[in-house]
Amino acid sequence: MQLTKGFEQAACIVALLATQKRDIPVSSGVINETLGGSATYLHKIMRKLVVGGLITSVSGNSGGFSLAKEPEDITLLEVYHATEGQVDTFPDLGFFVRAFKDFPSIATQADSAITDVFHKADRRWSDYIENVTVQDILWQTFKVDQIPLVDWNNLTEEDINKLN
Repeated sequence: MQLTKGFEQAACIVALLATQKRDIPVSSGVINETLGGSATYLHKIMRKLVVGGLITSVSGNSGGFSLAKEPEDITLLEVYHATEGQVDTFPDLGFFVRAFKDFPSIATQADSAITDVFHKADRRWSDYIENVTVQDILWQTFKVDQIPLVDWNNLTEEDINKLN
């Protein structure tokens, strides 16, 4: 399984918002400038995160995006679900049934066996990332108990020093 660029960008957006001062939303322009890439594509990702209940959006001149929950309450699985949907790595296009069509009982058993393996693998992977929060990632990144908060809209030299 390979995660999409969109998932990585979504995880980064959530981490960025987790380091933002809580009372100040980050503008979409700042998020786009910080991450780079297509503004339209990033807007789609942010929309998915809003619909997924992970971030909020405020319109207007002082608008932007903020976390909808605390970083310790947002798991990587939630970010995955918001951007990618359900975890389902095996496409089950029927190749086992087709390959063993002359042996129907074997075909059904082979198809069922491989599908079961991947469903179990998906569940194990999901269980693992369901227990990793954005806060966990930030703690590993900053190696401090208190994550520094800055204003990404008006990043100062002092803010940069906080994050370094």
